[in-house]
Amino acid sequence: MNNQPKVSVVMPSLNVALYIRECIESVLNQTLKDIEIICVDAGSTDGTLEILKEYADKDPRISIINSDRKSYGYQMNLGMDAAAGEYMGIVETDDTADFDMFETLYNAAKADDLDVVKGGFYYFYSKPDVKNIPAPITSAVFSKKVFCPVTDFKSPMEQAEFFNIKPTIWSAIYRLNFLRNGNIRFNETPGASFQDSSFNFKVWALAKRVRLLERCFLHYRQDNESSSINSPGKVYCVADEYAEMDRFLNEHPLLKGKLDGIKNRLKYDAYMWNYGRLSEPLQEEFIEFASKDFAHEMASGFCEKKYFPWYKWNTMLWIIKDPKDFHKYKQAEKAGIQYNEAEAWQEPFAEKLKRNFRKFKTYIRVFGWKVTIRKAFRKIWRRLGA
Repeated sequence: MNNQPKVSVVMPSLNVALYIRECIESVLNQTLKDIEIICVDAGSTDGTLEILKEYADKDPRISIINSDRKSYGYQMNLGMDAAAGEYMGIVETDDTADFDMFETLYNAAKADDLDVVKGGFYYFYSKPDVKNIPAPITSAVFSKKVFCPVTDFKSPMEQAEFFNIKPTIWSAIYRLNFLRNGNIRFNETPGASFQDSSFNFKVWALAKRVRLLERCFLHYRQDNESSSINSPGKVYCVADEYAEMDRFLNEHPLLKGKLDGIKNRLKYDAYMWNYGRLSEPLQEEFIEFASKDFAHEMASGFCEKKYFPWYKWNTMLWIIKDPKDFHKYKQAEKAGIQYNEAEAWQEPFAEKLKRNFRKFKTYIRVFGWKVTIRKAFRKIWRRLGA
């Protein structure tokens, strides 16, 4: 008789007493019963650990590991090392999962012998009103395909857009033997900051059989004020993840030439997101750092234009040449002031039209009409300041 669980669910925690009951009950009540639940706590002081022990006393599927380090990556690696399941899933302990999430993902994985199967998620707000905003990651047409992320795309831009899908590691399951054989582990930097980025990159780099599902499964909480995403103090943590990707690619020379350009496109997007969330003095400091990093990547010869939309490539060149000027422009833009120095970097209208048409076609091919139109409206909505 095979006693191996079908899915090992790893749940890292640190001071989430407000949310942990709702989270763990969403996992305990999964329609897939043959699971193990590995809770890895990093020294909670708000009662989280006591709540976990209360549930563990009632359900033998739950085990608790006490982490001696406050590091999301270290906690995840402890959980992965302890996992005995055929597949591994992740649920962060301020989120919740639909009750049939693991059954649906597991059945899809078994049907197509997948290394990874991944669904979409919801942006979840509990206040002032409860809201679940769906964020699907693919289209109905694309979700029927099984593919290899390194070899099965028609163009560099399509491949870049795929690797650039939000690294929602917790709306997926991963074959444990695939992770272990590839030595795919989390970066064990302090705290909880971007460690999903390098893990996700390594997964896509080594996976041979992947499927994306159109349906959303996991409710990703946006109003936890202690979440790492809301910490402006973690200015350079994002750079640690790209250093980890470099280490990984250096260990896999056959992948390095294929994926260095992709990595640098991802780095640009991550750095720009990080720049946008920081306070003004930290923004100026970070953009100087980004300028030097982009210049280094450009000099290496692996920063390739074919992976970038026109305007992102030009913006990166601008940051390399004059990061102070770029920062002045962004501050003026925020204040609604015209900044004429930026005109030299603006795209001619005809080029802009062609570029947007090419990007639109790429998005339709990768994501489908529904997701593409939703993305377009979301972008317009943001620009209108709504």
